[in-house]
Amino acid sequence: MIAKTIRTCFPIAAAAVSDKSEDINKLNVFPVPDGDTGTNMSLTLASVVKELASLPADADMEAIAAAITHGSLMGARGNSGVITSQILRGVAEGLIGATDPVSSADIAAALRRSVKVAFKAVRKPVEGTILTVLRDISTRADACEKARDSVEETLDAIVVEAYESVARTPDLLPVLKENGVVDSGAFGFAIFLENFVAAALGRSTVKVEDFSATFDAQSAREDALAQVKIEANDDWEGSEYRYCNEFLFKADAPFDEDECLAFLASMGDCELLVGSYPDYKIHVHSNTPNLVLEHMLQLGQIYEVFIHNMDMESAERTAKIHEDQDDAPAAPAKPLGYVAVAAGSGEAEILRSLGVDVVVSGGQTMNPSTADLLDAVNQVNADAVIILPDNGNIRMAAEAAASACEDKRVAVVPTKTVPQAFSALFAVLPDSSLEDAVAAMTEAIDEVRDGEVTTAVRDSSAADGSPIHAGDVMGIVSGSIEVVGSDVKQVTLECIDRMQQEEEGDSLTILAGADLSDEDFEDLIAAIEDAQPDLEIDSHRGEQPLYPVIFSIE
Repeated sequence: MIAKTIRTCFPIAAAAVSDKSEDINKLNVFPVPDGDTGTNMSLTLASVVKELASLPADADMEAIAAAITHGSLMGARGNSGVITSQILRGVAEGLIGATDPVSSADIAAALRRSVKVAFKAVRKPVEGTILTVLRDISTRADACEKARDSVEETLDAIVVEAYESVARTPDLLPVLKENGVVDSGAFGFAIFLENFVAAALGRSTVKVEDFSATFDAQSAREDALAQVKIEANDDWEGSEYRYCNEFLFKADAPFDEDECLAFLASMGDCELLVGSYPDYKIHVHSNTPNLVLEHMLQLGQIYEVFIHNMDMESAERTAKIHEDQDDAPAAPAKPLGYVAVAAGSGEAEILRSLGVDVVVSGGQTMNPSTADLLDAVNQVNADAVIILPDNGNIRMAAEAAASACEDKRVAVVPTKTVPQAFSALFAVLPDSSLEDAVAAMTEAIDEVRDGEVTTAVRDSSAADGSPIHAGDVMGIVSGSIEVVGSDVKQVTLECIDRMQQEEEGDSLTILAGADLSDEDFEDLIAAIEDAQPDLEIDSHRGEQPLYPVIFSIE
């Protein structure tokens, strides 16, 4: 009976979360915009539905629990999905020994087991999240058990408690109150619980008498949503970590899980390692996802790797909210618009300030596709659009996007760096035609000489044939490796000196990468001023990855 109920009700509840996934996504502000919570929870639940469907018709509760545990672990996406997988695992394990028909004591025991499993998975539980709601409904189930409430009364009570707990999340977590939302994961969990219980009880509403007030689940849900006034947060600073890194891991041999978690914590935050030997799900926010993967490869095999740029996801969330809240009629199309590619948030901010309509995230190691660029072009409300690829590897994709666009005229100005794009944008006169703008921008980038400083990832050789070893700092001038050293400042100074000796310029635009501290950047600028007193310097935080310094001379 329990097994049949779960197999019948789980798909219904999962579908309800899927239907509400966009509403849940818009609430997502904590701990960082880690993917879309509604989407991630929906994908996690869908994996369980698929696993349950593959079981034989007479599968018992132990088989059901194994399917829920495996399906949720394999399908877990994002922080919310991983935690949801552990909540489901705990409940399923707690129901293996339940009576048939199930009792209120069985429900309370299953939720206690879920609290234990879920809280163990999270090294630093935060109040005002899905874990708080789980603990609150477990406490309520314990009270129902002591009061000898019926199963129906217990299920009703925990649904209402779930929504009441969701409504309290802004009081427990300041970032929620600041943004005018309830916790997204908590809200998604309450939706799942409400619909599972309604299906199990054979009705569409969940009603409880004399529990904090006389109201049903709909009233509780509305009370929770009364806390919500979703606003676009344009000054969201995000997390100090940019990438959400998650993947499945199959260990070659038993390993020290605590030691592994400590390593993940050293790489970033929101670290999770769930599962049991040999199959695990790993999640961490980090600026160096490559180091996380390299470390785990020493212990076993990794697969189904997902790396999300949370800065981009935050911007997309804000853009969606602006779109939803903008009731004004659409503005007439302007004559000319711009799409540009940038790897760093600082680069993107400068490009927007210079008139770029849509900035596509990408760069040397993460080239956007033709589809990405075409989608960006279609977002621009203009009769004609110019694409600035800002990287030689992206030029062909940009030209393919320009050719594929049928609704507006599109041209590509073949910028190879973001500083070239700055100069190109400055060169355009107001009210220029597409042809005149392309001509002016192309002429402007021909006057720009660019340089980049980065670290070698493998042995190679410089333009003069001298050896380069992995870990060396390289100075790249106009695409050619001209300087090799061990210090970012010294290599940058040598590159600028060589460029000035070759052809003296008047101005230097220089961008600091994500890995270069403010202190080191200020020290570098001071050194350039001393070495090149006649050079006018325009310095900014570009926040680009992998390249601590990017610059151009005109």
